[in-house]
Amino acid sequence: MAPFIRRPRLALTAGVALLAVINALALAGTEIARRGEVVLQVATGLGAAVCGVVVAARMRGAARWWRLLYVGALLIWAVAEMLWGAGGARPAPWLAGVVYLALPAFALASLAVLLKSSGGVASPEGGPRRQPMSTNVMDGIVAGLSFLTLAMLGDFGTTSLASLPRSSAPTLSVVFAVAELIVVVAVVMVVMLYEPDRPYRTNFLLLAAGLLTMAAADRLVAYFHTVDVPTGARWAGIGLILGPLLIAFAMLEHPQPRPTTVNDASRGLDWTQLILPYVGFVGIANLVAFHVWIGRPITPLVSAMIIAMVTLIAVRQVLATRAQNQLTRRLYWAQRGLAYQVHHDALTGLPNRLLFAQRLDSAMRDGPFVLIFVDLDDFKEVNDRFGHAAGDELLCAVGERLKRYVNEGDTLARIGGDEYAILISGDGEDPDVVADRLRVALREPFAVQGSSVRVKASMGLVHSDAGGPSQTSDDLLRQADISMYAGKRMGKNSAIVYEPSAPMQSDFPTALRAAAGAVPDGFRLVYQPVVDLTDGSLVAVEALARWTAPNGMEIPPETFVAVAEAAGLGARLDELVLELACSEVMAAGLDVDIHVNVGAARLGSSGFEHGVRRVLQRHQLPPRRLVLEITETLPILDLADAAEQIERFRAVGVKVALDDFGAGYNSLTYLHALPVHIVKLDRSLAVGAEPERDLTVYRSVIRLCTELGLDVIAEGIETTVQAGTILAAGCRLAQGHLFGRPSALADVQREWQNTAYAVDQGEHLSDPTSYANGAP
Repeated sequence: MAPFIRRPRLALTAGVALLAVINALALAGTEIARRGEVVLQVATGLGAAVCGVVVAARMRGAARWWRLLYVGALLIWAVAEMLWGAGGARPAPWLAGVVYLALPAFALASLAVLLKSSGGVASPEGGPRRQPMSTNVMDGIVAGLSFLTLAMLGDFGTTSLASLPRSSAPTLSVVFAVAELIVVVAVVMVVMLYEPDRPYRTNFLLLAAGLLTMAAADRLVAYFHTVDVPTGARWAGIGLILGPLLIAFAMLEHPQPRPTTVNDASRGLDWTQLILPYVGFVGIANLVAFHVWIGRPITPLVSAMIIAMVTLIAVRQVLATRAQNQLTRRLYWAQRGLAYQVHHDALTGLPNRLLFAQRLDSAMRDGPFVLIFVDLDDFKEVNDRFGHAAGDELLCAVGERLKRYVNEGDTLARIGGDEYAILISGDGEDPDVVADRLRVALREPFAVQGSSVRVKASMGLVHSDAGGPSQTSDDLLRQADISMYAGKRMGKNSAIVYEPSAPMQSDFPTALRAAAGAVPDGFRLVYQPVVDLTDGSLVAVEALARWTAPNGMEIPPETFVAVAEAAGLGARLDELVLELACSEVMAAGLDVDIHVNVGAARLGSSGFEHGVRRVLQRHQLPPRRLVLEITETLPILDLADAAEQIERFRAVGVKVALDDFGAGYNSLTYLHALPVHIVKLDRSLAVGAEPERDLTVYRSVIRLCTELGLDVIAEGIETTVQAGTILAAGCRLAQGHLFGRPSALADVQREWQNTAYAVDQGEHLSDPTSYANGAP
């Protein structure tokens, strides 16, 4: 319907405008042109009145009354025009002049009722592009000054009968001009405040356009008669013909705008509010130029008003620019906020899968990296036991914990459910070390709903060179996911490095059974030094089991040891490690103690005790050189039997160490119940960010062990600061990557055969003050 209605309106407007232009040409003389102008004005006025009555008949309430009020104004104007025209263009009687004064009153009343029917000119929640009230006030002042200047240049119509109110009484002419001024200012102010999504805005804009056109045309007619340019007055009179036509269009029903929200992107630029503040100023500037061009003087008062208008326009522009800048800043921060929401997980605040994939794409272009895919084991049990709110709380806590163990230049992201991903840029750090550090990070229990919950995770690791050049970030994530699930199948709490070769599954229990007492394929031992910090000497090596599956995948010891225990092969595995360690150390001729890890379930077993004795006798290893490390985090079923067995080991010279002290629940109980010889402090004690606090903790634990007559070995020492801390705390034995990573026994022997080097290191380490102060 809208295009169908719009085309006749355009045609009617064009037809009326053409008639008005032909009449203004005065082809048949000025008197005929004057009468034709009156006829056209009366015709359009009566036509607008008829249109208003017809439309108002279909309306109710305020929508009817604002139309009827303006119909009354149009009828008054049309009747007055006919009386004046019929009187031969003589001055209108005093009563007719008073009737003319009803026009502004009816116009303002009609505008007020129209605004009431719209429910307000501004949206209740406001809009991001709404101009400040100070700017709107200045727009009204500029419009008023422009119209007042125009009225002053035309002597307020006191010398012209062609302009309203057609009176020879100067007072009446000035009052009418002031009333027009009030209407103009009110219209401009409301237009600048009327937001595009408010009801009846189209009606108001058309009504405002008609009023402004008629008011401006009326004052221009008075001006041209004042400066004796009658031709200009005829052309200006076209506005008094087109004005009622615009008002007739305002009477029609128009489609209502769709309500928009504050941040609705569909809100476009409103050209009416953008242009209107400058229309009156530009018009007056051109009129003043014409005034000077025809040789008319500019009074000081008019000059002052023009200067005031220029000043106000400049100030308004500054304020509008400032408001625009503020809007731009708000939009910028809003966009940043949206970008953050798009690229970050809503629950944990960590980067999400989208941002992680972008950074992974960048890493694939820039250089070496390692991708670690982390999946929490048995997370569903937490949700089932404590509820989903507790599960969300745990996910946030895990994210915070992992964040503390990831370097600043790396990326930790939550990519779904209970899955995290870590991108390690560069090749400076061994990914196995990072994975081990993450397991240590999760070792400490989490507080959930007043309960203590332990969290374990399976990890899949992918090197940047694991695939071909055509792989994508999705391919790498899939490979890491494959590795992670391979670890879950083999016992969980694992870290598996992706190998693009054979996809066959790895089964350690099967390999152990198939070996029938021999060393399974892919199984080997590596050794890590235990160092005396006071002299830098090598005092022991710890034998650590490693297994490479038939498909070339390196299986973490935590995984295959747990699987062997679950399959009932833990004792066989311990016996294999003990046999192989004693054999290799004796064959190498390395005269240091040998630390061998033994499952806590073996304590109290007579078969285990006889097996240790057989191995010592077979390899002629002095019992004093053997240290059996009992993993403290595993439960010991019978403490009394275990204590008796440790006493029997003590009697023959074999020492027993309590491993991972400080990482479990029963540390003090074990210290009290078991006559162990050595305590190995868990590496989690060495990862604190406050050396002074770490020193206090170490001193307390070491003092306790010393008073019980126990030797202490600090594990996980990776930096010289940590070495200085434990030495200052009274611990002289240490183990960690600072002194050597787990490697083949031949490599350890070659590294430590230079006694002078070890002594130099010991001299450096023997100054605990330097380490306590953080010296390198």
